[in-house]
Amino acid sequence: MPQSILTSVNERMDKAIKAFRRELGTVRTGRANPAILDKVQVEYYGALTPLNQLAAISTPEARLLVITPFDKSSIADVERAILKAELGLTPSNDGNVVRIAIPALTQERRGELVKLVRKYAEEAKVAVRNVRRDANDDLKKLEKSGDITEDELRNYTEDVQKHTDKHVADIDVITKEKENEIMEV
Repeated sequence: MPQSILTSVNERMDKAIKAFRRELGTVRTGRANPAILDKVQVEYYGALTPLNQLAAISTPEARLLVITPFDKSSIADVERAILKAELGLTPSNDGNVVRIAIPALTQERRGELVKLVRKYAEEAKVAVRNVRRDANDDLKKLEKSGDITEDELRNYTEDVQKHTDKHVADIDVITKEKENEIMEV
């Protein structure tokens, strides 16, 4: 029983880190990254559809995104959706593809993005700590019901703390990498 709690802890903490990485992918750096368009929804035949389901997104150059819609008639809708998403990007189309030149970030904007990354990191750490709290509560219930001894409770609690420390350290490393990427001129 306690082993399944530890397995669950690891899985849930890994999910928190995956969600954190996904969130960071949407933060714009100085480079073109297709992930910044992940949240763009295009109104296509009356339904909101994710952009990545309507078009191929590529990065032929470091500061250029090229969006090739599968259906050429939707090119104006794609362009409108990108503008409506308020990403600070200006699309241009030539009838076949939509091009987005990624402007260089100002120092002020870099600072704002670093703050945003730190906020996401803190949210991820809170998620990891919540998993720890839930696991410790479950272990205490097992100890109260007599399924594990007090010594086993202490050992399992220490294991949970080790998992927590490892995942928090991973979040710190990922955050530092993203901050360096943002501050890179």
